[in-house]
Amino acid sequence: MEDTKISAPVENGAQPSQDRRPTGNPNYEPRGSRAAARPGDRKYGDRKGRPGERRGGRGGFRREDDEFKDRVVDINRISRTESGGRHIRFDTLVVVGDQKGHYGFALRKSGEVPDAIKKAIVQAKKKLYLIRIRKGTIAHRVVGRYEKTTVVLRPAPEGTGIVGGGATRAILELAGVRNVVCKVLGSRTPINVVRATHDALLQLKDYKTVMVLRGLRKEEEAPKASEGEKQNG
Repeated sequence: MEDTKISAPVENGAQPSQDRRPTGNPNYEPRGSRAAARPGDRKYGDRKGRPGERRGGRGGFRREDDEFKDRVVDINRISRTESGGRHIRFDTLVVVGDQKGHYGFALRKSGEVPDAIKKAIVQAKKKLYLIRIRKGTIAHRVVGRYEKTTVVLRPAPEGTGIVGGGATRAILELAGVRNVVCKVLGSRTPINVVRATHDALLQLKDYKTVMVLRGLRKEEEAPKASEGEKQNG
């Protein structure tokens, strides 16, 4: 004699309880419930953990521990009106340096400010420049120009500090210059100031190099260019 299952009576057109579990699994839970299995759930053998349980949280990124420091010089909001609405982007100017003579800078754009900063930092570290610092200051007076911006840098004795501000102070501090007097003439646009300061730093010469240029020493006595100086030239 075959076994017959007795189901509960159906009232007002409600479906039986077995129909609520289409997979036939008694442990089935509707998607989105707190008891439902999720990708990376530790309860089901995956040790990665849920997105909220991972180190760093959701949407964050880890910075590598290195000797380079970064500073955001300027953030500019760009809005463009299109047929579908406004298109908003952000461009960020970032300067990096190890305070030992190496520095770099980059300008990058993105739809979000953190993404733009991250892209600028990565790009700035790809191309670094090296300057020679003697007793915390530069060797001689230099003048850098870019478009309508002019930057004048003068050496200063110990204890003077960096006399200047804005983008010029950022790039000099991260490069490792402690005492210098700077003056910005013309346009004060941050990216132009950074490029004019960079042009001035590229003109710095070592003492031995100047002696060779004046004919007071032989070319063999000139210092050999390092990898960073080769990139500059």
